[in-house]
Amino acid sequence: MARAKKTHSTVRELFRQDLEEPEFRVFFDEERAKSEIAMAVVKARKAAELTQAELAEKAETTQSVIARLESGRDKRMPSLPLLARIAAATGRRLVLGFEEAKAVQR
Repeated sequence: MARAKKTHSTVRELFRQDLEEPEFRVFFDEERAKSEIAMAVVKARKAAELTQAELAEKAETTQSVIARLESGRDKRMPSLPLLARIAAATGRRLVLGFEEAKAVQR
C-alpha cells in the first residue's frame, strides 16, 4: 500500500514560519525572557535557602509578587529595580546582556 503524500506542515515548520513574523517574534522573545527570569529567581531563591515570603520581605515586595514572578505566567515584565532587589536579597548581582540574533533556519 502506497503512503499518502504529506500535505501539511509539521509543528516545527509552522513554528519556524511564525518566528519569521516580526510581531510573533517579539511576543515569543518576551515570553521566553519571562520564563528565563522566573527560572533564575527560583534558582537564586532556593540557593539562598529562602521561602517566597522571606525573599519578598528582603526584596521589599510581597510574597504574591514573588509567586507570580516565579510562575512565569505574569503578563507583566518585572522591573529592573525589582530584579536588582531580588538579586541583592539572594546574595547575587543582576546581570543583563544582549545576544546575537540567530537567523531562522529554513
